[in-house]
Amino acid sequence: MIISENFIIDKLRPTDANELHFFIIDNTERFRKFFPVTLSSNATIEKSAEYIEIKEREIQQKVNFTFGIREVDSQKIVGLIIIKKIDWVKRIGELAYCIGNNFEGKGLITKAVKGISNFAYNELDLKTLQIIAHKTNLGSVKVAENCGFTWKKTLLNEFTPTNELPLDMELYELTR
Repeated sequence: MIISENFIIDKLRPTDANELHFFIIDNTERFRKFFPVTLSSNATIEKSAEYIEIKEREIQQKVNFTFGIREVDSQKIVGLIIIKKIDWVKRIGELAYCIGNNFEGKGLITKAVKGISNFAYNELDLKTLQIIAHKTNLGSVKVAENCGFTWKKTLLNEFTPTNELPLDMELYELTR
């Protein structure tokens, strides 16, 4: 899926294990609070290879859809975008995303969310997409708003970072 002249969204491939591992390691501090499972799942190149296999199975089973955001020319992974917590009865899915330090503020995640939203609506026939963000994560809040998501409510004690107290999170939704 093309999101700009220089960037695409596509499935993670077995050959991406090194690239994914180093992307995660290079951004450890950035991802520590809100992506602890992804961090631990990519702590070694071998774990990244396992992570990619698991993510491929999840796509086949239609449980979660994890994609890489990558540069077209180099194929370097610069971010991840995920459709998760899918409720096939209610046709709802949650979007999660992360971007590398060097690519923040360039509008890539906004373009990726718009692209993956079209995929979720047209290919998966979802009706409502959600983004859950902490109010201090201004970049994520801005992405939600720039993509037409509407603030719905504060979710009390929704997320507990590693070794921290639970955090209230903000729920944004976009309904087709």
